[in-house]
Amino acid sequence: MGVHAELPLHYTLTAPALPTAPRLCRDFVRAVLAASGLDQLAETAAMCTSELVTNVHRHGKGDVRLAATIDCARVRVTVHDDGPALPSPRRAASDDTNGRGLFLVTALSDVVGLTIDEPSEGTGKAVWFELNIPPESAA
Repeated sequence: MGVHAELPLHYTLTAPALPTAPRLCRDFVRAVLAASGLDQLAETAAMCTSELVTNVHRHGKGDVRLAATIDCARVRVTVHDDGPALPSPRRAASDDTNGRGLFLVTALSDVVGLTIDEPSEGTGKAVWFELNIPPESAA
């Protein structure tokens, strides 16, 4: 990585669940990765982030809480909301203008996951993805 800092690095952002949230979160993740010397992952991470935040805006509940963690091997971006409904991929028809977000995130990421809040924490969930850092960038 271009930045010499003690790893892991943690970044967080809270955004209101408004139509502007995907752009705000996408720009945040892009800037974090660029500042960390990981430009080659920035666009993929921004696109995946945008898809997950769009799902929160359309189907979730409450503010979007985003976390980005960078360690020596991977970048993980987590998008949390307070809604109990779990995301489910659907098969979009060829002329549909939406419905491909989770498939896109799965295709572009190295790992995708879902974490459900413990009952004592609330009723929300977090959807996350990881991108492996190429070995030449991990130095």
